[in-house]
Amino acid sequence: MEISLVPIGNSKGIRIPKSVIDQLHISDKLEMEIIDEKIILKPIEKSPRIGWEKQFKEMHLNSDDQLLIGDDDIENENFQWEW
Repeated sequence: MEISLVPIGNSKGIRIPKSVIDQLHISDKLEMEIIDEKIILKPIEKSPRIGWEKQFKEMHLNSDDQLLIGDDDIENENFQWEW
């Protein structure tokens, strides 16, 4: 499919046909990669934090929400984060 670039301020954009948007279930965001001098656009399947709220609530109900590092450790001036 051949498409044209359209000016958007100092940048350029593309128009994606509605049929393609519907077929790929594209919402507001796409992932863009450049591979071998090609632009690859992929729909973002889901938010990376979907379901976190429910899981945190379940952890709390199961008393499984204890901090791994105590407040005393963080306040210690000799404490060093490990990366």
